[in-house]
Amino acid sequence: MTQPQRALTVERRSIDVIPASERHGSPMNQFTLWMSANLQITAVVDGALAVVFGNQALWAIVGLLIGNLAGGVVMALHSAQGPRLGLPQMISSRAQFGVYGAALPLVLVIVMYLGFTATGTVLSGQAINALLGVDAPEIGIAIFVVLVGIIATFGYELIHLVGRVATVIGIVGLGYLAIRLFTQHDVGAAFADNAFGAAPFLLAVALGAGWQLTYGPYVADYSRYLPEDTPERSVFGATYAGTVIGSQLSMTLGVLVAAVAGDAFLPNQVEWLGDLAGPALLAGLVYIVIVVGKLTVTTLNAYGSFMCAATIVTGFTGRQALGKSARAVFVSVMLLVAAVIALAASADFLDNFKNFVLLLLMVFTPWSAINLTDYYLVSKERVDIPALYDPHGRYGRWNAVAITTYVGGVLVQIPFLAQSLYTGPITKQLGGADISWIVGLLLPALVYYVWASRNPRAPEAMVRPEAVQIAGG
Repeated sequence: MTQPQRALTVERRSIDVIPASERHGSPMNQFTLWMSANLQITAVVDGALAVVFGNQALWAIVGLLIGNLAGGVVMALHSAQGPRLGLPQMISSRAQFGVYGAALPLVLVIVMYLGFTATGTVLSGQAINALLGVDAPEIGIAIFVVLVGIIATFGYELIHLVGRVATVIGIVGLGYLAIRLFTQHDVGAAFADNAFGAAPFLLAVALGAGWQLTYGPYVADYSRYLPEDTPERSVFGATYAGTVIGSQLSMTLGVLVAAVAGDAFLPNQVEWLGDLAGPALLAGLVYIVIVVGKLTVTTLNAYGSFMCAATIVTGFTGRQALGKSARAVFVSVMLLVAAVIALAASADFLDNFKNFVLLLLMVFTPWSAINLTDYYLVSKERVDIPALYDPHGRYGRWNAVAITTYVGGVLVQIPFLAQSLYTGPITKQLGGADISWIVGLLLPALVYYVWASRNPRAPEAMVRPEAVQIAGG
């Protein structure tokens, strides 16, 4: 089939291995997908947070760039696993945590998807309501979740097609907003005071890194259809470039907006950007840009949440895949829950969103450290794929090494946290600087490497299955 034909066909595969006969595409698909996933309003808000919480514009941009560059490396290394394994990201965690044990990080990943879907739905609903000229928040939220549900149900191909369209729309739309910002406001004045503060600067780094690291649990979901012989370097490079460039452009715009708008940006970010666009017609186009930008990343959340749920369910039931109807039902339920959360969202959106991102950073950096250390350094890219579906296989039901390291990796970050609800004692000694994500990445990687290397469970060479039958719905 041609690409448009594939995009309008409901995907058959779920967590089963993608056979060679169905592999297609190029690394450029990863560039456009991750560019579009980051050219969106939540990334703009994330950048604004770096200013709202104490940075001057220059140091906010530098801090976010360092965070995006560092976190993007981890994220893109996950992406490079996709063509090699032909599997969604989180099922590969069974090689580290065991067939049952992988459920521990998976449950937390689903919570992450719900959180990001809800926060994104709030902003998208505001944009749709502004476009339609209505006030009831449930109208915009309902329209948005229906659109996301349709795309996520069709699956992989339509997601990539929407990503390509959203990349073009995002570049044009955010580019126009940047031009308006420079022509309507004195942006240069935002750089008049370049005072440096260590604590807010490290917060900016953490916001950038956290943004990238939270993609890790699903990034390979969207590279798994690439041919197996696709060079890992190409997959890494395309993903890395797309996610870093897209996020840094959006976050830089957010920094400049927050620097020139001050408190005016806080009450309603969507309305402020609409006013920046100018006349009503152009404001309407900007609202469309906001909705299209959020469509891509929110669909990734919905689709990825199904992959995680399917991994949990099949781990305990022994099935190797779930069908189309199962994806449609789960995506619908997940979006319904996210819509309820969005309607009940606190008015203090920015502060809650900052804390949410940093909390996720605490939870997922140890998982990334363990997964990448095992895949690249301990197992050396050798995986027994059939054993990932067999609790009696080489990976077993539970792996105490990975689970203990993971829990320890979460707990060791607590003294380094810097949140409104809790500030760790070490963080206080550092003047409020948050370096918990660095601790959560490096220590678990070191502990797991030393511990797991004593008794590696990897096969001598990659073990592949025969094509898996698609399970019924």
